[in-house]
Amino acid sequence: MQIWHPHVTVAAVIERDGKFLLVEEQADQALVLNQPAGHWEANESLVAAVARETLEETAYAIQPTALIGIYRWPHPRKNIVYLRFAFTGVILSHDAQRALDDGIVRALWLSPDELRAQSARHRSPLVLRCIEDYLAGKRYPLDLLTHFA
Repeated sequence: MQIWHPHVTVAAVIERDGKFLLVEEQADQALVLNQPAGHWEANESLVAAVARETLEETAYAIQPTALIGIYRWPHPRKNIVYLRFAFTGVILSHDAQRALDDGIVRALWLSPDELRAQSARHRSPLVLRCIEDYLAGKRYPLDLLTHFA
């Protein structure tokens, strides 16, 4: 049996006034759209990871409130399988002066229709799928996740 190790990531689906918080970022030699997202770090809960990544990539501090879903996606051109935990939450604050992570061009707000119209620019099919699941009302309690210290 071959043992494989997925790349575990977190993503934030944050809605405000019918629009979703996204990032425009440099990835795979292109300018793409993605949720605020990133890798889960050692000694960090998944909830802490999504709050950290959102702050680092958008300058918005959030409080995660629910898990939207868990997604497995094999990258079609790389030998990588991503395991994404997508969360929703509420905005606590915004620091417009905060520098964004390397590779992040800007944070922006798009409606579902605006996002769908730019599907060729999505970093992965997970971008729209997570929003569609959010719009379908998928929410799971955070106590579904257990972290032992």
